[in-house]
Amino acid sequence: MSEDKIIEPAVHPMPVISTTKEKSIFDVIPSKVAFFSGLVAGIMAFATIGFILLLVGGMDLSKLSFGGANTPAFGGKKPAVANGNTNTNAPAANKLDQLPPITKDDHVRGDLSKAKIALVEYSDYECPFCKTFHPTLLSVLKKYGNDVALVYRHFPLSFHQNAEKEAEAAECVAQLGGNTAFWNFSDKIYDRTTSNGTGFALTALGPLAKEVGVDQKKFQDCLDSGKNAKLVADQQAGGEAAGISGTPGTIIITKEGKTDMVNGAQSLSTVESQIDALLK
Repeated sequence: MSEDKIIEPAVHPMPVISTTKEKSIFDVIPSKVAFFSGLVAGIMAFATIGFILLLVGGMDLSKLSFGGANTPAFGGKKPAVANGNTNTNAPAANKLDQLPPITKDDHVRGDLSKAKIALVEYSDYECPFCKTFHPTLLSVLKKYGNDVALVYRHFPLSFHQNAEKEAEAAECVAQLGGNTAFWNFSDKIYDRTTSNGTGFALTALGPLAKEVGVDQKKFQDCLDSGKNAKLVADQQAGGEAAGISGTPGTIIITKEGKTDMVNGAQSLSTVESQIDALLK
């Protein structure tokens, strides 16, 4: 009978842990020197952070994004109302900075490549104050020549029954007849409407389109399709984002990005004074 062997279990040796503490740089240098070194480092860190905050705070961030790829030269609530001559509820400057940039798709009167100032007008074909203000803007263009260009954007008010369809009609005319036809169409509506909702009959839109040189059947097909309803709505939304709350609402913008607001149907002298102030 063989003897049983006792097998010792395998045991991994325990690692040897040094009890000697390594010295850091703070153990080597004197305590006073370490204290003042830390203090200086802290002051430098706070100074750096403060400088960065002052730099960012002093920048005009609105100038970092200007216009857009299609912009030739120029940038970027309360219930909507028809505005008379009272300059109230003017939007704050930061609202004006939200103005959608002028693009090749805008209706422009004048030469943006030469203009020092653009007047971006948000208007309603059935607004009586817009009817009054339209000749004022034409007078401004005549006086300032190439220094000023006019950009027209739609802002049909809900309580003007025909304004929405008239805006869509103007876009149909532009698509079929070009920029000149658009402005002729707009001039004639403002000249002939009695305003306040149904001042220009919808049944007269087709004959007016023909009068400015557009095929009447193609125009009527375009208008009946409602294809421009979103375009009109988008322009109005852009105006609201920039602080427009009524019509007419006109934002003055320079090539350098300075802005001002002509709120309502202001007098010719008032508009001229605002333009002159920006041209200085």
